[in-house]
Amino acid sequence: MPEQYLFIDVCNRAEAYQAAHPEQRLLRLGVGDVTRPLPATIVKALQQAAGELGQAETFRGYCLEEGYEWLRRCIIDNDYAPLGISLDLSEVFISDGAGSDLGNLSELFATDNTVAIMDPTYPAYTDANLMAGRHMIYLPCHAQNGFVPDLPQEKADIIYLCFPNNPTGAVLTYAQLARWVDYARANHSVIIFDAAYEAYITQPGIPHSIYEIEGAKEVAIEVRSYSKTAGFTSVRCGYTIVPEATGLRAMWLRRQCTKYNGTSYIAQRAAQATYTPEGKAGIRANLDFYMGTAHLIKSRLQEMGYEVYGGENAPYIWCKAPHNWGSWTFFDHLLQQCQVLCTPGAGFGESGEGYVRFSAFSKREDCVEALQRIQKFI
Repeated sequence: MPEQYLFIDVCNRAEAYQAAHPEQRLLRLGVGDVTRPLPATIVKALQQAAGELGQAETFRGYCLEEGYEWLRRCIIDNDYAPLGISLDLSEVFISDGAGSDLGNLSELFATDNTVAIMDPTYPAYTDANLMAGRHMIYLPCHAQNGFVPDLPQEKADIIYLCFPNNPTGAVLTYAQLARWVDYARANHSVIIFDAAYEAYITQPGIPHSIYEIEGAKEVAIEVRSYSKTAGFTSVRCGYTIVPEATGLRAMWLRRQCTKYNGTSYIAQRAAQATYTPEGKAGIRANLDFYMGTAHLIKSRLQEMGYEVYGGENAPYIWCKAPHNWGSWTFFDHLLQQCQVLCTPGAGFGESGEGYVRFSAFSKREDCVEALQRIQKFI
């Protein structure tokens, strides 16, 4: 494992540069943190929930470890029923974010299980399983295969899939995702499916949930987050679906009851507000804004002659470094010459070498200026 987590490393390098060059304005297109304010109806829900805790009549203490029933019902009715997916309340677990669950889920499995992970991929999957000492299978994702991995050549017990993908922005068709479900069913594998960016899908014919695939409830756990969808990176709330058919639901509940005391009432009320008409409209406006920024970054980089991917179904642009530079070399050039911060592709895995990732979550004016600086750099 690297000594530091990827995004901590990137931030530390940025802070070191800023300290050495305080006169420079650093434009941050690296870490995927949101910048748009929360919709007013969600802020109102946060304030109201906080106020309730200040009154004896409405004060609340511990909640169910799996979350309040009213939020779990909202999730089923709004996120899954429109897709034709039926879920039981007992299969929905509220958490403080996808990042926690993606790491904690590994506790359900013995350390002698083999894990297959896309490469490049969100580094938390890799780090959590390396910490546990599991054998890893890396599945190369590159331009030649459309950043869609091939099925493992050896048996994988646990499979991490992230679509729309962080960092490349790639998506799977129904047929492509069905191949993974069929593989998992044939090999008695478990798929941990990260759907944190499903709300950014704009292309038709792309599944928003793995449970749209027949048989997926037998083999798949799905993780979602309000962080990038609703701007909850500071509020912290997400949820995980563990179907009864996987045989893991009771085990996950037992783990949560032992090691997790439940998600904040205030955060859960805010999440509930995302499903109101006003909440949906405000979130949609923010999503459209971020994807407009993604389109801007991608189109301008293409005009400059860069080879770029993503930016259509995810708020990330995957850019090939020029002159056969390595990822960190291009990162350093952009930082030192342009005062633009990105994320080196090599930090997402060996197959990410030679690429960098730009985030469309940055402020629009910062993106415009960053692109102007990059143009001058060329």
